[in-house]
Order: sequence, then C-alpha cells, then structure tokens
Amino acid sequence: MATGGENKDGDIPLAVVGGGLVGSLQALYLARRGYKVLLFESRDDIRKSDSWVGRSINLALSFRGREALRAVGCEEEALSFAIPMYGRMIHSLNGKMSSQAYSAEGKAIYSIDRLKLNQLLLNSAEAHPNITLCFEHKLLRADLGKQSLTFKNPEGEKEVSVGFTFGCDGAFSTVRRQLMRWDRLNYSQEYIQHGYKELHMPPDSQGEYAMPPNYLHIWPRQEFMMIALPNPDQTFTLTLFMPFKVFDSIETEEDLLSFFMKHFPDSIEKIGGDRLVEDYFKNPTGSLVSIKCYPYYLNCSTVLLGDAAHAVVPFYGQGMNAGMEDCLVFDECLENVTKSGGGLENLGSAAKSYSEMRWRDGHAIAELSMYNYIEMRSHVNSRLYLIRKSIDDILFFLFRRSFIPLYSMVAFTRIPYHEVIKRSNRQKVLVNRFMYVSGVILIGGIGGFLALRILISHLSLSSYIYLFRKLS
Repeated sequence: MATGGENKDGDIPLAVVGGGLVGSLQALYLARRGYKVLLFESRDDIRKSDSWVGRSINLALSFRGREALRAVGCEEEALSFAIPMYGRMIHSLNGKMSSQAYSAEGKAIYSIDRLKLNQLLLNSAEAHPNITLCFEHKLLRADLGKQSLTFKNPEGEKEVSVGFTFGCDGAFSTVRRQLMRWDRLNYSQEYIQHGYKELHMPPDSQGEYAMPPNYLHIWPRQEFMMIALPNPDQTFTLTLFMPFKVFDSIETEEDLLSFFMKHFPDSIEKIGGDRLVEDYFKNPTGSLVSIKCYPYYLNCSTVLLGDAAHAVVPFYGQGMNAGMEDCLVFDECLENVTKSGGGLENLGSAAKSYSEMRWRDGHAIAELSMYNYIEMRSHVNSRLYLIRKSIDDILFFLFRRSFIPLYSMVAFTRIPYHEVIKRSNRQKVLVNRFMYVSGVILIGGIGGFLALRILISHLSLSSYIYLFRKLS
C-alpha cells in the first residue's frame, strides 16, 4: 500500500465520526497512508464491556469484508474467533432438516461476534501512532464550509477544526443530516413492516452445539422466519423476523409457547421453554430500516461511508460487508490520485470518484437484501427454487468464467452490487431457456415413450412380423 499521505495545511488532522466497524476500519486505512486521524465515538469505550447494547450481536462475514480486513492486516485474527458456515440448514415444520450449500466450490461465510470484531479494530487503531481515539464525543453540529465540528463530551462542548470529515456514524447519521443542510443531497428511508427479536439457544446437556454448527439455520414459514448463527461458546444466537402485527398478537407466556409449538416445534426443547419465555419478553423488538442517499460527497470536504450512506435490511448479511468494502473502495480511489505523494487535496478527488462509483451499489444492495428476505422465508423450501439452484450449479460448472450464481456473486466476489443485478438478470434468461429446452426434451421423450407403448399394445402378432421384415 502506498503511503506518503501526510496532512497539509498546518498538519490538520482528519476526523472520522463513528467508532463502529466502518469508522474504526476507515481510520486504519487513512492512518496507514500517513494521515493523522481523530476517531470520534459517542459511546463509551466498548472494549470495557462484555456485551453489546441495542444491536444484533452476530454478523455474517463474507468475501468483501474479508478483503477489506486483509488490507489492514486484521483478517487472520478476525477469522480466529469466527465460525465458517458452508450453507443453509432448512428446518421444516415436521422437524426434518435439509442442507443447501452456499457454493458448489465449498466456500463459506463466517459467523462473527460484532463486539469482538469492533474491539479488534479499535485495538488496532489505538496501536497506530497516527490515530487518536476520542470516546464519549457526540457530534452536535458541523460547519462544513469551515470544517469545524462541535462535540458534546463529559466536560461540555468542544469545537474541533479538521481537514476532512468521514461520516461513519450509522443509519441515523448526524454527519449526513448536516450534509443535507449543505446542498442537494437526495435521501430516502423506508421502515419495513417486519421487526426482529433475538433469542438464545444454549449448548446441549453434553456441552456441545444443539444443532450442526457450520450452517446458517433457517426456519422458513412464508410470512416470517427464524434464523440461528453459531457462536464459539457452543451456543446459537437466534433471530426471529416477523410482521409487527404478529409480535403484537403474542401477549402472554401461553401465547408464545402455543405460537412456537405451531410454527417452530423442533426449537422449543433446544432453547428451553423457560429460557424462550425469558428472552422473548425481556429482549426488545427491533425495527428494520432501509436508507438510500446520493451523492455521498458534496465538495465540502465531507464524505459518507457505511450505514450513513446506505443502511440495508440484514437479509443478505451484507450490511457490514458493504460498509467495510466502502473503506476498501475509497482507499483504491485514493491510491489512484496519490501516485506521487499525498495531502488533503487528494481526499476530495478520491471522495468524488468513490461517490460516483459507489452510490449505485448502495441502492443495489438495498434491493438485493429485500429480495433475499422473500427467498429465505418462503422460497427455499419450494421445488422450483431447488431445481433452479441445481441448474445454477450445473451452468456454473460448465461456464465458470461467464456464469456465477447470484448468491456467489454477492458473497464470494467483489463484483459491484449494481453489476451483480445486471448479470443476474441476464443469467435468468439463460436459466429459463435451459429449463424450457430441458422440459421440451423431457416431455418429448415421455410423449414418445407413451406413444410407442400405445402403438405396441395395439399391434397383433402378424403386425410385429410384418414390421420386423420391413425393418430388416
């Protein structure tokens, strides 16, 4: 990686607002290029905590996120506390389990603890001499023209002058709100009518996993679903996704147990009835929001990354991966403009290129994530879905360079998300033609066989002899 990005203008530092996964990673990328970075986080230092408040504790790390971590030297340690998941394990209503591989090549995505990953990135940031961590600093306002940021901290208000600002402060970003006041930033948000609640599955009586651990477990039930991701301590974190009206209909312990007995009967014994009741009524019901905006940069030394730019619903497991890939894409754009050294003037050029390249991907992964929820909760059990998946694998085997299944493009490549949609639509035409031709051949073969049987059944012995003589 090129360095020489030392700050100009009196050595003014850069500001990264948001100390989550994307913010801490972006700080590392900038510091490795020689920039001095102030990393601001509104919360206390999460490395002092053993639990995560308010967010799902499990994430699915795939190729895009791994590539972003690898570039700053954090991939190997992250994978040391992650668990590979080689496919989906589908739980039918009758308790039967069936697996569906993610990749014909045996590739995996990884269940990883959000808190541990964030702690790893903060430790790496703290160890870098160019990064200063500033916890309990909540951004109140920003003068983007002067690059002056005002924070509230335990001592009161604090004004900080910076050379460039990176908004990595999540779906309800204060930096984005300030950008919306600055100039023409298009923005939309949509809450879906489904929420989520986290549950917990302990180890079995022998202290082992209660289910096969190297899978993402799914209980698809058409209108709703439950998933489970493995943890290193032989537990599973379960997430129940349902319409709010269904959550609202469960008011008592009896309602809950009756609901689970009807829809998820095989999970009750594994979770434990008492534990299920405790977790369900103790844990909050979370909302799911999709946020899109454009552009990510407005010529005011401020740029958006991660959920601040494109919050997505979690059904493709790409929220974290897309945010981390933002950091990698920005760094690649910065590489293109820093061939002969660095400085603040290059950040604006890189930010403009990054915004022009990336906003379509933010919109595309939002669409893909909603599509995958429908697939996970209702399609994965259908015969047509399984047939199409088999055909995808066959075509991938035959045309490896030109045909890649949709899920593989998203999870196991860095093909831009908007290009993934274009390629997937083209490939659907090929799959449909393959199914049509196969169907015609199959129907033609069956029809010919039946016609032959009918013909044979109506022929007399003398007719057989006549046909035999003609043919010979």
